[in-house]
Amino acid sequence: MGIYSVKVKKRNGEEFDLSTLKGKVSLVVNTATGCGFTPQYEAIEALYEKYHDQGFEVLDFPCDQFGHQAPGSNDEIHEFCTAKYKTQFDQFAKIEVNGENESEVFKILKQQQPKEEVKGLKNKMAMKAISKISTTCKNEGDILWNFTKFLVDKEGNAVKRYSPITDPKEMEEELKGLL
Repeated sequence: MGIYSVKVKKRNGEEFDLSTLKGKVSLVVNTATGCGFTPQYEAIEALYEKYHDQGFEVLDFPCDQFGHQAPGSNDEIHEFCTAKYKTQFDQFAKIEVNGENESEVFKILKQQQPKEEVKGLKNKMAMKAISKISTTCKNEGDILWNFTKFLVDKEGNAVKRYSPITDPKEMEEELKGLL
């Protein structure tokens, strides 16, 4: 069962049925506007602009569980992203990605892709440091930090999980293969 069987809240509070995305490839990411990884919005937007007409969607879920780095309302977050990074994709309502109130979307994604690949000693050391300050990561497979990224196929199944430190440009070849 993929994420396209789930309904989520749009930033205005309306329900959105992810099944409407069946047949499209998606990048699902938990984001924060005050994170050191926030500049990744630029590369995510570049991928969106390049592949959106071919059936690529970005599902941006702001999350305030990691260092309170997603302050503000859903609309304030959206305004920040459109003004600073010129994002054209919409954000959904803030969610939790770990714990008893975790989003059903992330529960499915974590079950399908419980581990993320981290390449390079420098990146591994950075992720180890992040793991020490991540207070909501309590179970194997939990999201470690903001900007964990999942590439989702046309049926809504996670085919790859990328660490927060992974540059979105590194996903392009795999994305093209799914389209």
